[in-house]
Amino acid sequence: MRTLLFILITCLSTFTRAQDAEALFAAKLTDAQEKPASLAGFRGKPMIVNFWARWCSPCRDEMPEIRALENKYRAQGLAVVGIAIEENSANARDFLKAYEIEYPNFFAGARGTELLKALGNDKAGLPFTVFIDRQGKLIGHKLGRISRSELEAAADALLQ
Repeated sequence: MRTLLFILITCLSTFTRAQDAEALFAAKLTDAQEKPASLAGFRGKPMIVNFWARWCSPCRDEMPEIRALENKYRAQGLAVVGIAIEENSANARDFLKAYEIEYPNFFAGARGTELLKALGNDKAGLPFTVFIDRQGKLIGHKLGRISRSELEAAADALLQ
């Protein structure tokens, strides 16, 4: 139990008081078919949302870990979502195929920077991962590459 608590504290060391994730649910995104999309359909689900870009080396490094997490926790009700801080393009879609990413991914384009800031990432750095509980509260975030153990600790906490 202490180990799990330590991992949670380490993983979510950027905790601030829980804040509403409404900016995320209200964001205007596009899906892989270039149609307008939003995350409103994910309300009420525990979520891990990862912001990425093709040119971001740590983003590429963590994608297999996030894919494995989504495969492991999907049946338990955890929603894993990716948001690209770039425009929807054939190159971006090919990138997702190359990494065998099947969990939902959306494209924020130039609006992505403002969304990052609204969720607590003042520097708008990548990668950036947020943790949202069933009540739609942003309970933590991590700026920088996230490890499998950090992801699993966050998933376990969100699913309790």
